[in-house]
Amino acid sequence: MIIERAAHFGVPVIELPNDRVVWQPPSEPHTAYADAKATLAVVVAPPSKLKLEPIAPSADWRVDLAAGCPAHCSYCYLAGSLKGPPITRAYANLDEILGVLPQYMDEGTVTSRSAARAHEGTTFEASCYTDPLALEPMTGSLSRMIDWFGRSDAATQLRFTSKFADVEPLLALDHGGKTRMRASINPKRYARFEGGTAPVAQRLIALRRMSDAGYPVGLTIAPIIVADGWEDAYGALLAEAAALLRDTADLTIELITHRFTPGSKAVLDGWYPGSALDMTQNDRVTKRTKFGTEKQVYDTETMKRLRGWFTAETARVLPLARVLYWT
Repeated sequence: MIIERAAHFGVPVIELPNDRVVWQPPSEPHTAYADAKATLAVVVAPPSKLKLEPIAPSADWRVDLAAGCPAHCSYCYLAGSLKGPPITRAYANLDEILGVLPQYMDEGTVTSRSAARAHEGTTFEASCYTDPLALEPMTGSLSRMIDWFGRSDAATQLRFTSKFADVEPLLALDHGGKTRMRASINPKRYARFEGGTAPVAQRLIALRRMSDAGYPVGLTIAPIIVADGWEDAYGALLAEAAALLRDTADLTIELITHRFTPGSKAVLDGWYPGSALDMTQNDRVTKRTKFGTEKQVYDTETMKRLRGWFTAETARVLPLARVLYWT
């Protein structure tokens, strides 16, 4: 099906003689990066992808449709997580991926154990290592997954977040209210950090269209960036969101501050050498993860100031929305 879609769009298709994606990048680093970002490898998800893992605080389980993303975000958290050139790999064995989901129903330990979110049922985050809506025109995988959850008899919810806006293929699906789309948004003044994505205004319109089609929806404000005038910037962003979504009955908000690891910083500095994004030690502290790795997050004073402001402003501007978490 993916090959047929690629042919429809006039995309060149190269069938490999074996089961390995061997990348021979150009010698010029920027060209190599651009070529990799423009490449979609259709592969079989390895067995490890069929063993789902919790993804706190978002969902009980993470289920991957792909790995890698065609967007060009200079703060990309994937940079330190994916190995090799930034090729996007879409998983073709979708039936096999869907086939493992029933064994994870009623087994969640993240949202299922939260008094505030247990009503969502067992939650599944679709592809935190890619933007599934960005790939949807080529793969159709997100539509298949939404349809699967819509037909499920289990108490469950599929969740996905996106910086893209082409939701037309999703609007008429029989989703049963079991899929929540969230738009990942940031102020206009930070748009230069989000190359190759849909403008925020279009993302918000897409979210409104999804809400009108009966989907529960949400805002993922991420990554929250501290820079001169951030209060005015995020105030304007919340006002823009409220203009379209203030009366939305089922709207959630997720608040995620900017963070990076030494590994992701090194990769991003190579990918985007001219970026103005601040990844210095200013207002930062080192935090150790449960896996023993280190990441740079805003210090306690900065976090307290950010959280206080966002808590007050989201309640004032979007009073019907539920803030799911702050991190």
